[in-house]
Amino acid sequence: MWSLRNITDNVDTWLHETFNSTTALIFEMIIVGTLVIGLFAMLGLVLVIMERKVSAFMQIRLGPNRVGPKGMFQSLADTVKLLVKEGMTPDGADKFLFNLAPFIAIITAMLLMAPLAFAKDFQIWDLNIGVLYVSAVSSISVISILMAGWSSNNKYSLLGAMRSGAQIVSYELSAGLSILAIVVLTGSLKLSDIVYSQANGWWIFPVIIAFVIFIIALTAETNRAPFDLAEAESELTAGFHTEYSGMKFALFFLAEYVNVFILCAIGATLFFGGWMPLHIGNWQGFNHVMDYIPSSVWFMGKTFFLIFVVMWFRWTFPRLRIDQLLNLEWKYLLPIGMFNLLLVTFIAIMKWHF
Repeated sequence: MWSLRNITDNVDTWLHETFNSTTALIFEMIIVGTLVIGLFAMLGLVLVIMERKVSAFMQIRLGPNRVGPKGMFQSLADTVKLLVKEGMTPDGADKFLFNLAPFIAIITAMLLMAPLAFAKDFQIWDLNIGVLYVSAVSSISVISILMAGWSSNNKYSLLGAMRSGAQIVSYELSAGLSILAIVVLTGSLKLSDIVYSQANGWWIFPVIIAFVIFIIALTAETNRAPFDLAEAESELTAGFHTEYSGMKFALFFLAEYVNVFILCAIGATLFFGGWMPLHIGNWQGFNHVMDYIPSSVWFMGKTFFLIFVVMWFRWTFPRLRIDQLLNLEWKYLLPIGMFNLLLVTFIAIMKWHF
């Protein structure tokens, strides 16, 4: 299978031959940081135009079609617009927390990049508690939203932040139970072990219930419709980021799309084998053909398929009320998730999975 490991090994070898180990490590950190920031910038451009094109497709219209060929430079024009806009800070706001909140949102997204395997042997940090790390770090994002709403000195912002706090904390329970189902089947918290455990078939087949719960919880955790109550334009102006403008608003906007990418990448890793090609048992000929497709193509293809599904949700379902949203979690998803975890545990004990 074609791998990106040769590139990383060559860079690592050259740096350690040219510099001492400490300097080489610093340079590697700078390279990784630069690549992550570059990936964020590209994701912002790609996912915004993808969102607009998918929504146009769902509503049988053209979408952006003026700036560049087929409107493909529209998100670049939006970026320029945000760059030249003045960043305003309300007089009554807590200026330190107000300005800090968007940076916490983007830093949390950057931290979540660490354990993701973008291709075979192409991973920033393959720590042995990868699943626990992802669950813990992703929960920090709610702090930036609460901080933004509280520090804005705006009732709409505060109400949006409080809604988001209740929403994210609630749906993290269902997301966690879905992830635990995979941990039970693999017996490991390490993301690379979870990927390799799917060499003969993806986990989506035996744990379809856990995947459905995960994709619903993912949509709620990223504050996307039909769960976008934290920034409901119809009643809260723009919710927790009402007072933000310019690049501070752009950071929240970018963090939302990057979080969608990261959580979909985690979903692809846990349920669809990550970079692992589709292998079916002992079908040697079929499996050999699948191996010709590069691992990075498998990973990105699965991730963007899930992103498309999340965008599809937005233009399919109407927005829920806050009581309906919490009822869905506490009365339906959480009990189903707990029952499903017991079912998966029984399957693992009986060894009824591949």
